[in-house]
Amino acid sequence: MQIKIINKSSHDLPHYETMASAGMDLRANLSESRVLKPLERSIVGTGLFIELPIGYEAQVRPRSGLAAKKGITVLNAPGTVDADYRGEIGVILVNLSNEEFVINNGERIAQLVIAKHERAEWVPVEELSETDRGEGGFGSTGVK
Repeated sequence: MQIKIINKSSHDLPHYETMASAGMDLRANLSESRVLKPLERSIVGTGLFIELPIGYEAQVRPRSGLAAKKGITVLNAPGTVDADYRGEIGVILVNLSNEEFVINNGERIAQLVIAKHERAEWVPVEELSETDRGEGGFGSTGVK
């Protein structure tokens, strides 16, 4: 599929690193480095603006290496970019480590996954079908 994009950053367009990659890395677009203190959050711009077809979303997800090695993740993961949004893609980063993290211009801060989605229509009813699980939730299917 083709997606229209405006790149106001000084970085290359996001791209898939391998043929089997689901996501493309997003890079910080900063005029100067930014320090993210422990437990601090910040919206980091990417300089990217996209036009998605209706029926698709762009999911902003954490990078596993950044999360595992530095404790940096996307706060609202996955963040959703809707098809009718035309603003800059921003990434809400949070520092869950005990150390400051410096975000540099061009740093790979998140990944972007393009996903098809459905629109639901609610059908009000008086009861739902029975299942073995029933109302069990919040870990009810896991090992005790």
